[in-house]
Amino acid sequence: MTASAAEFLARAALPVLQRFPPETAHHLGLRGLRLVQRCWPAREVDRTRAVEAFGLQFAHPLGLAAGFDKNGEYLDALGALGFSHIEVGTVTPRPQPGNPRPRLFRLRHIDALLNRMGFNNRGADYVAERLRQSAYRGIRGVSIGKNADTPLDRAADDYVECLRKLYAVADYFAINVSSPNTRGLRELQAPDALADIILPLQQEREKLAKTHGKRVPLLVKISPDLDGDGFRDLCATMKRHGVDGVIATNTTLGSQALRALAGDLGSGGFSGAPLAHGALCILLELRREMGAAFPIIATGGIMDGEQALARLRAGANLLQVYTGFVYRGPALITEILEALPRMAD
Repeated sequence: MTASAAEFLARAALPVLQRFPPETAHHLGLRGLRLVQRCWPAREVDRTRAVEAFGLQFAHPLGLAAGFDKNGEYLDALGALGFSHIEVGTVTPRPQPGNPRPRLFRLRHIDALLNRMGFNNRGADYVAERLRQSAYRGIRGVSIGKNADTPLDRAADDYVECLRKLYAVADYFAINVSSPNTRGLRELQAPDALADIILPLQQEREKLAKTHGKRVPLLVKISPDLDGDGFRDLCATMKRHGVDGVIATNTTLGSQALRALAGDLGSGGFSGAPLAHGALCILLELRREMGAAFPIIATGGIMDGEQALARLRAGANLLQVYTGFVYRGPALITEILEALPRMAD
């Protein structure tokens, strides 16, 4: 089966999957992808679009955002679709079930998702073993967070434990302090709180780098909902403590008008098209605040090739998709990869 035939199969399957509840459809789609992945060759990638960022070489800018493969169970199947990097997680030290279901909702009329998953995952030990067994040769990112029952003043312990358990199998770490679905987590973006996480992580990394013979970059994933002072304080903290890069952005709590469009679905973070403008604005501000050389991964609301190009032109080094991939499948990957050479136009 060729890659184009695989895309045809995915286009046929998507309407069927969307008849199921979103979380059920997600798991069915991933299992189906793993079953058929062996029937087609990995996508051939034009490496003339290779990108170097935070000391790593990416085959091209496009990757898959955290949250899609929470436990690293589908890395090989997703990798065969052509992503240059895949970010697994968010992973916590101990397994946890996340928030009660239902916790993932489609808002098809506005090309969005609403989720309040709550870092449901099988824990750092399980994910580390899955990554050890994977044959995926792209860049492996790991998003790390704290368990829901860990007090905020002990959050650093959870991040450090994840770093320690996953260091050998990760190419970079994303410090997730911006999910709206773990109580109080966004408070960790405040300058002192963030420093109290970054510094122990950097100290532990120095020890682990000597043991494993590699220095794994530490990135911070930020919220699109920061106000002006909060945003500038966050940038100053990242500069002061020498983080290796930033991922912009996580999901948004949304405006009153956006929440009205969601009706009575309840709390959670919005992703997809409604996030695009805010994520782009944060990207532009980040580039101004952090300077031309600072590595930025842009994510949030990238639904087509033109939006991908807009993020690159706004200063992103790398891109990640999630909701667009949910709605469009592998066709979105093809469209973005085909659009990339137009950067030189």
